Amino acid sequence: MSCWSLAVGPLLGVRETSAAPGRSRMVQPLEARGLSPRLTSAVTISGSRGVVNCIERPQSTSSSAGVGGMSGSMSAGTAMSRATTPPSGSDWGSRAVLPPQAVSSERARRGRSARGLGMSMRRSKARSSADRKLWGVRFLVRCATSRRDAPRRKRAKAGQVVYQRPMQLSRLAPVVALALAATPSLAWAQEAAAATEEAAPDFGFLSLLPPLLAITLALVLRQVLLALGAGVWLGALFVEVYHPVRATLRAIDRYAVEAAADSDHAAILIFSLALGGMIGVMTRAGGASGIAQLVTRRASDAPRGQLATWFLGLLVFFDDYANSLLVGSSMRPITDRLRISREKLAFLVDATAAPVSSIALVSSWIGVEVGYIGEQLEARNIDLDPYLAFLQTLPYRFYPWLMLFFGLLIVLSRRDFGAMRKAEERARATGAVSRPGARPASDFDTSELEKAAAPRALLAIGPVVTVVAVALVGMYFDGRATVLEEGGEVTLRNVFGSASSIKALLWAAVSGGAVAIVLALATRALKLTEAMDAWVDGMKSMLLACVILVLAWSLGRICKELHTAEYVIQLIGDGLLPSLLPATVFVIAAAVSFATGTSWGTMAILFPLVIPLADHLAPGEMHILLGAISSILAGSVWGDHCSPISDTTIMSSMASSCDHVDHVRTQLPYALSVGIVALVFGELGTGFGLYPAWVGLLLGAAALAALVFFVGKPVDGPGSEAAAAEPAPE
Repeated sequence: MSCWSLAVGPLLGVRETSAAPGRSRMVQPLEARGLSPRLTSAVTISGSRGVVNCIERPQSTSSSAGVGGMSGSMSAGTAMSRATTPPSGSDWGSRAVLPPQAVSSERARRGRSARGLGMSMRRSKARSSADRKLWGVRFLVRCATSRRDAPRRKRAKAGQVVYQRPMQLSRLAPVVALALAATPSLAWAQEAAAATEEAAPDFGFLSLLPPLLAITLALVLRQVLLALGAGVWLGALFVEVYHPVRATLRAIDRYAVEAAADSDHAAILIFSLALGGMIGVMTRAGGASGIAQLVTRRASDAPRGQLATWFLGLLVFFDDYANSLLVGSSMRPITDRLRISREKLAFLVDATAAPVSSIALVSSWIGVEVGYIGEQLEARNIDLDPYLAFLQTLPYRFYPWLMLFFGLLIVLSRRDFGAMRKAEERARATGAVSRPGARPASDFDTSELEKAAAPRALLAIGPVVTVVAVALVGMYFDGRATVLEEGGEVTLRNVFGSASSIKALLWAAVSGGAVAIVLALATRALKLTEAMDAWVDGMKSMLLACVILVLAWSLGRICKELHTAEYVIQLIGDGLLPSLLPATVFVIAAAVSFATGTSWGTMAILFPLVIPLADHLAPGEMHILLGAISSILAGSVWGDHCSPISDTTIMSSMASSCDHVDHVRTQLPYALSVGIVALVFGELGTGFGLYPAWVGLLLGAAALAALVFFVGKPVDGPGSEAAAAEPAPE
């Protein structure tokens, strides 16, 4: 079969019949294609190179006008085919001697073809769907072989030698060129991908560019989706050996899909959606406004509202995710009424999320932290109980302790500085809790949700208490089952250390949503249809945050493949003093966590490197070892706390309905201030053995107090209490 029939035959709906070698072959139309008898052409391909002649078959009204019906009208086509068969070894542009009857037949054919083409165009609406699909291809073929595309020449007379031009495919040239160009490109990309899998390259400084690009674009453009997407694409470009097409495809079908398909990540997404549905129901039923009225009886001004937010963050200590979502969503109506900016609310929520959970004796963090510590202590044959080591590192956790103190200090002093002070002054003066033009990570419209609902605090307290209770009970039973399965001792520490907090939170969110719907129906605050609509609307408000989470996880996978953390560690060098190890580890952990957006991932990377290094540099010096361990944990919390691609930072923005970039921009100066104080007065002082850890905490607290009172300025002005009594405009 010729190349032309292979390429164009399926498009035209024809098939080639068998013929002897060197003879012209008849390509018949496929009746199965449902072609119209009017436009079906007999296509002959002469010789091995294929000089094409399209002969219009006359319209036939008989029922047998299919493949068999062509026999009566093929005499002219057969004669033309045989007449134009080039001699052996001839090329395109071969010459053929046309007999007189063939020339007149050709002229008549061209006239009929033009008339038939015009009639077919006027009757296009009457064609079948199959004809309309193939008409464009046939039109190109006729144009390529028509007389107007041939050079001007005299009319052929009987017996005259004429030049038979081959088919011109100029209009199909771009498609052919694209196919030819794509074939070697895809082959090269496949070989490059195989080479990448065989030997992973050392990306070096390039491994820092994807997270740096994401962070820079997020801060400059204030478009976190674009920033994260650009970071993921750039990392995929490095992994795919600078092939932009493959990088785009892998960013979509590999990194994003794998990030969302991870079981823990999928559980977090479902938890966020379910909790958003619960919040939507209890808010529309009047629960949020009921809590606001209950709390504002005591929290009559902005400082008291901030203090209530800080204390509530301490109470939800068992998980940082639950802390961020519960505290932010519960206190947002209250802080809006008290004219507290969304930026300040997001900061207080974020400042009491990971810092509290990381130092709590019973939390979802303890199992991860103790597990990492115990694995490395056992590998180095260090005789120290992992949980005891965890307790001994608590005084050395300078950043979490000082951040909690700094949040309380900011609230009680009524002072702020930097971008946070401008946000608070805007909220107090104008009542605009968000910056004009801000894009909140979630879009709960409290005024619309509460329009037809009477304030009832029970409708919000019930679901929130259910979430906390089910989460704690679920973690206990899940951890107890794990301990019994492993044959361990059933203690509170072992149980919560072995529990899966993700599953417990998922159970809690679904239970809280069910309780919210039942309470709304029982109190007749909402009808069933209204409750379900509110539940769906609440989940919709979490969609943007879920997309941001998927992109952040995708970027984390990119950083893992690029070995970003390993490169940061290599920058340290080998000539390191043991006294500088805690401070150095804190800076590295903070940088890795800030760049990757994950605290637990940073712990998993650094523990196998830092504990052996500490034991090698200072064997037997327990304060160096404990300082290095605590520096990993504290530095990971710092980076996770202020990184714009961190999941807890995103959740704090989401729960507070704060623009994510505004949250990062206003929180970063506070986190940097506390981090520098913790580094200087905590890590360096205790690392050189100048004083014990509790002295470092006191010195750090004093330094932060001096910073707030000398740099910060009061925000509350005259009449702030009166302004707080009025509802904040949306």
